[in-house]
Amino acid sequence: MTPEHYDVVVIGGGPGGQKAAIQAAKAGRRVLLVEREPNIGGACVRLGTIPTKTLREVAASLDGFLRRGGPRFEVNRSEAFQPARLLERVGQVVEVHERYMGDQIQRNGIDRWHGRARFVSAREVEVLGIDRTRRLASGDIVVIATGSSPRLAPEAPADHEHVFDSDSILSIAYLPRTLAVLGAGVIATEYASIFATLGVEVTMIDKGERPLAFLDADIVERFVDAFGLAGGRFLGRRAVEGVAWDGVSAVVTRLAGGEEISTDKVLVALGRVANLDGLDVEAAGLHPTSRGLLKVDENCRTEVLHIYAVGDVIGPPALASTSMEQGRRAVRHALGLPAGVPPELVPVGVYTIPEMSSVGLSEAQAKERHGGAVVGRARFDEIARGQIAANQDGMLKLVADARGEKLLGVQVVGEGASELVHVGQMALLAGWNVDGFVDTIFNFPTLAEAYRVAALDLLSRRP
Repeated sequence: MTPEHYDVVVIGGGPGGQKAAIQAAKAGRRVLLVEREPNIGGACVRLGTIPTKTLREVAASLDGFLRRGGPRFEVNRSEAFQPARLLERVGQVVEVHERYMGDQIQRNGIDRWHGRARFVSAREVEVLGIDRTRRLASGDIVVIATGSSPRLAPEAPADHEHVFDSDSILSIAYLPRTLAVLGAGVIATEYASIFATLGVEVTMIDKGERPLAFLDADIVERFVDAFGLAGGRFLGRRAVEGVAWDGVSAVVTRLAGGEEISTDKVLVALGRVANLDGLDVEAAGLHPTSRGLLKVDENCRTEVLHIYAVGDVIGPPALASTSMEQGRRAVRHALGLPAGVPPELVPVGVYTIPEMSSVGLSEAQAKERHGGAVVGRARFDEIARGQIAANQDGMLKLVADARGEKLLGVQVVGEGASELVHVGQMALLAGWNVDGFVDTIFNFPTLAEAYRVAALDLLSRRP
């Protein structure tokens, strides 16, 4: 079989693969995108980012309505917000987004092959179509962006009826009265906060001391407090030994030390594993790590120099925005083009309730890399818009160098955090000092005023 040759072959049509393919096409290269599902988007669109954020938007809107309306309004959450009703809107959003992404691929002249890919050599990929036909493609550059699947946890086997994983939770038939969430990463905290906001008693259990250890401790602490006020609780430093349906009415989660927690349902969100099975990466000269990931350098280049890997297959943070940037950066590096934005200035957004977002260095990272840090904070309950919007549990934090001058990082928690952080991102890209926020006039009332308040707080703490 003679292979069809392409300048760039991208395996996987999720956020990272799509952006890699588009970047290569924009650079005038002939591009092939291989996707095993009928539509572009990957698990991000069908099972991850789009569905969870759509559900979150409904839950957050309900929460905001009740906060702003006060005691005059009463909503029966368990009756008004059944999963089947919520998922109707999810389906609509997914359909529109998949169509948009497919159109974008077509507009850029990218060839699409529908099927399962596997390496037959370092530059050749065989694609098995749904009709069992086989095609062969070769590429000067190959990008692996095959995503991930929920990690199977032997101590907590999912039956998808009483014990769910992060994919099957979308098929839950009704809102349970109680829910245990195992794990405290991005997926676990997002679902835990969504269900808690919808009136479910949620217990989040993890072996770590706090959720989302990669984020600044200050904003995570604010999230945990808000989660508690919503009726949730976080149990840290707990090891799960077993999970089992009692055959009657409850799922029992057994912890090390003998503690048992009974809930109506359990969500297992103990991480994800890279989708490398069947890809035969060894035939390309690649050797996954002990964790089943592909090792890459700062430009997402693997040990085989013309093969790049992006997104979940290379590990945390495994966020859609990060994967997109990795796909763009990988192809630009492969084609000898300037990479652009430094990786540390790519924002991170976690769509919990309330949201958390970060860009640049955390306080701990600033102290480690620069020998010290000065920080300033603005609580949303001190901001007029925070009071107006009943968004008082939020906070914005600025991190500067040891002299309290050079801006190094921004962290935000609260509704609108994932939008608000981009003001800080632009300031970091422009190389601003903190004083720039003091001299800037913001609309009143807005949450953006928090930048000026936090800057003034930081200035008062300069050595």
